Amino acid sequence: MNKIVHVGIDVGSTTAKVVILDDKLDVIFSKYQRHYSDIKESVVSLITQAYEDFSDYEITLNITGSGGIAVAEHLKVGFVQEVIAGTKAIQTFFPETDVVIELGGEDAKITFFQDGIEQRMNGICAGGTGSFIDQMAVLLRTDAEGLNELAKGHTTIYSIAARCGVFAKTDIQPLLNDGAAREDVAASIFQSVVVQTVSGLACGRSIKGNVAFLGGPLYFLSELRKRFIETLDLKDSQVIFPENPQLYMAIGAALNALEDEAIGFSVLMDRIDQMHGVAIEPTTRLKPLFADQQELDNFRARHNRHKVA
Repeated sequence: MNKIVHVGIDVGSTTAKVVILDDKLDVIFSKYQRHYSDIKESVVSLITQAYEDFSDYEITLNITGSGGIAVAEHLKVGFVQEVIAGTKAIQTFFPETDVVIELGGEDAKITFFQDGIEQRMNGICAGGTGSFIDQMAVLLRTDAEGLNELAKGHTTIYSIAARCGVFAKTDIQPLLNDGAAREDVAASIFQSVVVQTVSGLACGRSIKGNVAFLGGPLYFLSELRKRFIETLDLKDSQVIFPENPQLYMAIGAALNALEDEAIGFSVLMDRIDQMHGVAIEPTTRLKPLFADQQELDNFRARHNRHKVA
């Protein structure tokens, strides 16, 4: 009987992850890395690393994430929406979950499981997400990890806007100019993310019961997670923090592929080779405003006729 493993790939707005599950649904391989908008190179790198350990296996594979559709098409494998992948993973391993809070690089989501499944997502603006935290860390001349270390020593929380990085900077800079402790500002930045997520996505709906925390920022930044737990007044028994929360979309994709027809891992590598020279965009682009240079010239000439001197 051929050896089979189950692969899930999550291509997010800023990072790419790969997970391999065995037949017991245990994670036996995982990688997580920033792709810096070079999605193809990151996916090729992740799959190649996995192939080194599982070259003689057959695999099932699904891809998820905002940047995953084009990758799935080129590799001729299944694509699963993030909400389905995330729900699959949570309901498989933590069926007692009532609410999921997930922060990504450029989006935030809250999924409610009471009375059916309802997901609310901030995918338009990066305010209150991992990218926002990175931007705010620069103001304190550190990175996200440094921000987390600073926040551990805070004594005061200030009000800071998280809806927009520009507004947040106008709140933070005066605090720093007035001598506010960097530790307090760091914790206040995390608190602003909590307020933005809860007020902007919950929109009055109660976040109660067992709450799971997913996504890279909530995995790597313990103080951010702590701000959520304290703000929501959660008991320890209500906090669900999986072993690999930053990989849960990829895990869900792998679970979704369990019943798919397996292919040799070498077959996938052949498809990888065919991707050389193929451009993969992180997002779907809108059609250009002008089809060619002539249309643009006509537009300019038409508007110049009505220019006010």
